[in-house]
Amino acid sequence: MKKLNIITILFCLILFITACGPSSSKTDEGSTTATSVAEISTTATSVAETEASIGKQVWTTKNLDVIKYRNGDAIPQVQDKNAWAKLKTGAWCYYENKTAKGTTYGKLYNWFAVNDLRGLAPSGYHIPTDAEWTILTDNLGEEAGTKMKSKTGWDHDGNGTNTSGFAGLPGGYRNSDGNFYFIGAFGYWWSSSESNTHYALYRFLSYPNGIVLRLDNYGKQNGFSVRCLRD
Repeated sequence: MKKLNIITILFCLILFITACGPSSSKTDEGSTTATSVAEISTTATSVAETEASIGKQVWTTKNLDVIKYRNGDAIPQVQDKNAWAKLKTGAWCYYENKTAKGTTYGKLYNWFAVNDLRGLAPSGYHIPTDAEWTILTDNLGEEAGTKMKSKTGWDHDGNGTNTSGFAGLPGGYRNSDGNFYFIGAFGYWWSSSESNTHYALYRFLSYPNGIVLRLDNYGKQNGFSVRCLRD
């Protein structure tokens, strides 16, 4: 009985020491730093995320991966290519409809989901406008794309330096006809700004160079990756 009591006391002592240990650490400040976010929450979903402070902006460093709008309404997952091509409302999918792709690249959303008044971005965040994307790239300056691309994951030795902390991955896209293209080679990210009735502005990174392209040549039915910007 005495032996059991000693073991119990030792076990409790270890727990006490562990609980009282350091709970946080400080990092050097800079214009571009990566920091942890406790949690980005929606009505029904909490998404653990990280952030990168780039200039005066704070960006999420992973592509959006939610299945509900901010108000808790479900965003439909649409796998069938013909159904995707006919959409006029918000939807999401995984690249090639493979759940495993979502672990790395997040989900692909059409622009109707981006523009939905129920809110695609979690509380405290929003989908960046075209002007806010421009602030990001202007702040990064020359070879902004190289600074935004992840250090691994790009085909044909097209990796970046990720000195911005943005950690951009080549998630490819889903065409308006429902087919999938260019994972590993190109990355596409929606802005919340439309160009006209049929097209919206987006940013594009590619494996051959460090350029960030601002384009509006894809229709709103296309499925692109989405990043969020802190309010």
